[in-house]
Amino acid sequence: MSGPHLAKRSVSLAGHRTSIALEPAFWAALEQVARSRAMSLTALIGQVDAARADSGAPLASALRVFALSEADARG
Repeated sequence: MSGPHLAKRSVSLAGHRTSIALEPAFWAALEQVARSRAMSLTALIGQVDAARADSGAPLASALRVFALSEADARG
């Protein structure tokens, strides 16, 4: 269940609508990565979604880990 500190967004992945609830700081980090890669936020989410498919991790968790990993790599 999302609390007031989470921002929920709906995206279409592989033809299916899904809602993702993340803290605003994670959304901002993901948007920055998408801009730096000259791609849409939805496309970036799709890449993370495809990469996590085998692990079975929840998409929101995979996006948080991805955002942290990107922030760490940037230094």
